[in-house]
Amino acid sequence: MPIQTTCIGAFPKPEYVPIRDWFQVDHGDADYQEKVVDQWNDSPENEALFQRATREVIKAQVACGVDVPTDGEIRRENYVHYQCRQFSGFDFSKLERRVLRNGAYESVLPAIRGPVEAGNPVLPRDYKLAQAGCDRPVKITLPGPLTIMDTTADCFYDDDRRLALDLANALNKEVLALAAAGCRYIQVDEPVFARKPDAALEYGVEMLERIFHGVPEHVERTSHMCCGYPDKLDNPDYPKADHNTYHQLVEALDGRIDALSIEDCHCGNDLSLFEKFRKTKAIVGFVDISTSHIEPVAAIRARMQELLEILPPERLIAAPDCGLGLLGTELSLTKLTNMCLAAARV
Repeated sequence: MPIQTTCIGAFPKPEYVPIRDWFQVDHGDADYQEKVVDQWNDSPENEALFQRATREVIKAQVACGVDVPTDGEIRRENYVHYQCRQFSGFDFSKLERRVLRNGAYESVLPAIRGPVEAGNPVLPRDYKLAQAGCDRPVKITLPGPLTIMDTTADCFYDDDRRLALDLANALNKEVLALAAAGCRYIQVDEPVFARKPDAALEYGVEMLERIFHGVPEHVERTSHMCCGYPDKLDNPDYPKADHNTYHQLVEALDGRIDALSIEDCHCGNDLSLFEKFRKTKAIVGFVDISTSHIEPVAAIRARMQELLEILPPERLIAAPDCGLGLLGTELSLTKLTNMCLAAARV
């Protein structure tokens, strides 16, 4: 049987989309106000552009052969802060400078200045719009507690586990609303698991389960763990987590969620890693999102064949290593098409 294919989250935004990435603007001047803050005014003009772009990126993924596309995260300045804006306790006006991702980056970040509580769920709206333009199920993504904590400045809790618990409870309400809206594929992104495996094992896995608490059985509970996102294309020396942490993390998560997404193309995991996927499906990255090099269909297919010696086809899913935002549309479509062709030929 063919291997199922999916995307991870972000898709390159069309130029006309009226919002820029949080980390690509200067937060100290009018550029930030114009390109990020002002785009949250829900104007009819902005809404029309977001809807148009969402339909386009869904159509593009389907044309490549992707079985479970995403909404492309088109509305988001990034997947973390977009979600934080829906919760109480976050301050986006007085920003704090912090070092994040184990010292890999430094940036100004929104602050947590009060108790984190869920607001009105926003992802069901995004899901319904994306699903309306697609004849196959659409996946929606959201950040996990550890990743939110590492991309914001805690000025209130001073207690990581308590903060993670409040975040997990707030995220659970968003996930339950998504499931009630009909979404069958829900993915919680926790790249910080790979950078902080001790925290992940101490309480992160527990929080991930809490986020999915009460979700109907027909919903595929998915998590994504990349090792880090590049700051620009074709920069091989960008800071990354040690992919060998996957071994202990897969063991801890196997059977506790339905599917786990990991990078493989950029790092070439040892085959012994995939023996640890005893119950959980493996969503494996077969194309590298950090390089303009195009992986040939034959090379992708050969790696798939190796993994199929260990995993049955119904528990192997093909995906890019991570989100496609840096690749641009043309490269993204070429890589996705090659991946889908390889999956159809194994």
